[in-house]
Amino acid sequence: MKALVTGGAGFIGSHLVDRLVDESDEVLVIDDLSTGHVDHLARALRTGSVKLHQMDVRDPNLLTVMRRFGPDAVYHLAAQASVPVSVADPVADADINVLGTINVLEAAHRSGVTSFVFASSGGAIHGAGSTLPAKESHKPRPDAPYGVAKLAAQYYVELYERVHALSAVTLAPANVYGPRQNATAEGGVVAIFARTLLAGRPATIFGDGTQTRDFVYVTDVVDAFVRAARARRVSGRTFHVATGIETTIKDLHSLMARLLGTTDRPIMADPKPGDIHRSVLDPSAAAAGLDWTAWTPLERGVATTLTSFS
Repeated sequence: MKALVTGGAGFIGSHLVDRLVDESDEVLVIDDLSTGHVDHLARALRTGSVKLHQMDVRDPNLLTVMRRFGPDAVYHLAAQASVPVSVADPVADADINVLGTINVLEAAHRSGVTSFVFASSGGAIHGAGSTLPAKESHKPRPDAPYGVAKLAAQYYVELYERVHALSAVTLAPANVYGPRQNATAEGGVVAIFARTLLAGRPATIFGDGTQTRDFVYVTDVVDAFVRAARARRVSGRTFHVATGIETTIKDLHSLMARLLGTTDRPIMADPKPGDIHRSVLDPSAAAAGLDWTAWTPLERGVATTLTSFS
């Protein structure tokens, strides 16, 4: 299979590229390298089956590039992924996350792509006050421009699936963590704690530490993407990619401190404005539709992540 991955030099995208290489796919990575890193693709590029094209997903020349490559599948992961940035500049956030997605969809449609997988965000779309665990059928309640833009892009994916018969699936992950994670991106608390604790400094918890998140390991998430691209019977659907398990931020810190043998004494600070207190997604639809479940326990995933940052 020939696969095109937007945002393929980023955190999740580069892990997806590694998986596709292991599946013997030929891969074209589209990334403007604003937050992604070529180093993330070092192993993949050495195989000779991966090419990197530095390009913004809003570039009108994307259609030419896509037609020249002729992908069977497009995985669209490129995004502005910071909630605070979206609050500070919602216009720029919507430009990348909505108009950029439309440009990728249009190029995929006009290039005859047979499978399209879009990376949305379950945590950002289901905001405070949502019934938990959040299901795909629940009414969206985004609390930040980032979540609104992701939801709008998701609707465009559904539109192209209906109107243009593009086989398209949306995956909405919970808080993804693992090696290569950017500490400034959405849900980057594991990376933030890792870098701070490994540097011998106390980590900061904003709020009382009882706020919860659903942490899902990156290679588990990548497996869901691959399954979604190859399961044509689920075209037009959205799936939460999550564990369904709530973990408090204080318990996460305690786990990481224990694994590193450091003191579990975080600095407690005022909560961030707009921070969601509880977030957990129901993964049962992905289990039924994609035959997918998260298999990496939090302790094992965190231990692997800490090793990668050390």
